[in-house]
Amino acid sequence: MNSIHEIVQQVLTTGYLSVNAEEQLRRLLATKYGREDFCAFMSLQQAAMTGRVKQESRELRCLNA
Repeated sequence: MNSIHEIVQQVLTTGYLSVNAEEQLRRLLATKYGREDFCAFMSLQQAAMTGRVKQESRELRCLNA
């Protein structure tokens, strides 16, 4: 299983957070993780809030609305 940091790096590189990656992050965040993973996740949140990363789940929600 990938670490939070690895998943975040991939998402930041592609600019796209897939539903699959989001589910992996949820599972990993429910376990014990270190400072590097915490900081990586915070970077991902910042990128999502500023629009640098698109979220598949939000796009799907808009299509189904």
